[in-house]
Amino acid sequence: MNSPKKPASKPKKKYRKTKEELNAEGRERKRESKHRGNKSGSRYQDKSSSSQNNGQNNIVDPRLGSKKPVPLIVDDNSATKPVVEKKQPVVKEKLTPEAELALLESDDRLDGLLARLEDGETVTAEEQKYINTCLDRIDELMNILGIEYAEEEEEEDEEKLDDIMRILKSK
Repeated sequence: MNSPKKPASKPKKKYRKTKEELNAEGRERKRESKHRGNKSGSRYQDKSSSSQNNGQNNIVDPRLGSKKPVPLIVDDNSATKPVVEKKQPVVKEKLTPEAELALLESDDRLDGLLARLEDGETVTAEEQKYINTCLDRIDELMNILGIEYAEEEEEEDEEKLDDIMRILKSK
């Protein structure tokens, strides 16, 4: 007799996971990967409770610094150490008025700022203050040295020439 054939075993179909199952697996993987390293606050926990102290109850705080003893009383031994001498502040030499005037006249910063002003550019309040202090000091030094402005001499000469020209024209 022909025996009835058993149906051939069907290959198993791959089961597709739903969105919810995939999300749950992802959360589980994330939860597992998060728990690495030491527990929070482990730095401040008493480590001596987990290890034996050989009968000693010394609590060691890992935050403390150097264990080097600091001498509280000055001994003769510490007096023999070389003492660092305090350096006296360097006193600026007073310049003669001529030298100071020469320094101010050759000041590159002042020259640059004055050139900017002549070109019509604006300067900041700090730069204007610097210009004013330098020019005032130059005026003082020129008065001390008895130097007159060349501009004033030229103006006086021009005024004299103008006066002479008026007199000649009126005749």
